[in-house]
Amino acid sequence: MVRKPGKMYRNLAKKAYTRKEYMGGIPGSKIVQFDMGNLSAEFPVEVNICVEESCQIRHSALEAARISINRKLMKDVGRMNFHLKLRVFPHHVLRENKQATGAGADRVSEGMRLAFGKAVGTAARVQTGQIIFTTFTTAQYLEKTKMAMRSGGHKLPSHSYLTILEKDITAPAAIEQAEP
Repeated sequence: MVRKPGKMYRNLAKKAYTRKEYMGGIPGSKIVQFDMGNLSAEFPVEVNICVEESCQIRHSALEAARISINRKLMKDVGRMNFHLKLRVFPHHVLRENKQATGAGADRVSEGMRLAFGKAVGTAARVQTGQIIFTTFTTAQYLEKTKMAMRSGGHKLPSHSYLTILEKDITAPAAIEQAEP
């Protein structure tokens, strides 16, 4: 069976369906990792990908964006100089009422109205402005990180934008030294 285009599942049309214990045969998620890079270091710069409109993002699109971002960061920045984190999980089960194709299909596929359908995949339901990916890095790698995140944002079904936050990680150490 041919996989249908992602635009069929992009809109938030129905209520979320997440009760996997009542459904059999749900395809597994393609997402391999949620945290990549250097997981133990503290980085002062945070770059986020946020979506501009509410939508559903299929697990295959999340994995494609993750691979794209991770590959560019590994090549340009190096494994020890970033921490990439996927912030959403595909809980929502996508269902599809399969239709017959070919000669005489119009007579065969006159099925039930509002049929329940069979599970074909999972998706993450995101709201306007929600963070999808976060990369922690240092200021010297900011431009390369922005380029990697921008390329990953093109894999998502909604328009996306970057937000950059800088935190001062030296302040707590200075406060602790000043107290005694």
